[in-house]
Amino acid sequence: MPGNSPLWQVPKVELPHAHLVNLQQVLEERLTRISNQFNDVRFATSLAAEDMAVTDGIAKYAKSIRIFTLFTGRLHDQTIQMKTTVENHYGLSIDGVEPQVQDVQAFIAQYGLNGFYDSEEAKKSCCYARKVKPLELALNGAQAWVTGLRRSQAITRNELTFEELDEVRGIPKFNPIFDWSDDDLWAYLAWQQVPLHPLHHQGYPSIGCEPCTRAIRADEDLRAGRWWWLNKQSKECGLHLK
Repeated sequence: MPGNSPLWQVPKVELPHAHLVNLQQVLEERLTRISNQFNDVRFATSLAAEDMAVTDGIAKYAKSIRIFTLFTGRLHDQTIQMKTTVENHYGLSIDGVEPQVQDVQAFIAQYGLNGFYDSEEAKKSCCYARKVKPLELALNGAQAWVTGLRRSQAITRNELTFEELDEVRGIPKFNPIFDWSDDDLWAYLAWQQVPLHPLHHQGYPSIGCEPCTRAIRADEDLRAGRWWWLNKQSKECGLHLK
């Protein structure tokens, strides 16, 4: 892990109460609009901070939106436990979507269990088998889907809008907190006492599969802990690429 600075920590942010109320009202308005417009809306959650803000909104204002998470087979134990924590906290059910056994076996046969460390091609192939294809199956038949993406998360997301067309699936894709700053996010989560993934308290601002995610130092880019061996600015698994 580069540098000698301390590990990243969950930001402690205080924002004016009126600003927080406005964030809440905008989130409510956006989620209500989505749920009123479509009968079958689905939300894919990683159970990390951004998605927890959206989950909090869905649980309060748009209960008809179905929530699922991708059980890739390589998640941290804390992520598996987080699903139960969230379900108990909000009294809702989160579907666990698993990859197809044959797809995982095909990847392992070609690249090896941890072959994703060897090349960009292998990494994309693993993500496709464990995440992208299961997402496609989980969204089959949906009229729209919701994400927790924000513009400030990554260089690949700085032109994000509230609504866009998922060209692969031909359905609308909504990003209800697309314009939230980092301060907005962490202040809202603290204000609403939203459950936080345990790894956020261990230096992980971004959380994915266990072999492909590490804690970062305070002076590193927030996405530095994802696929750190690739040494590139654009770090995406393929779920959100057009």
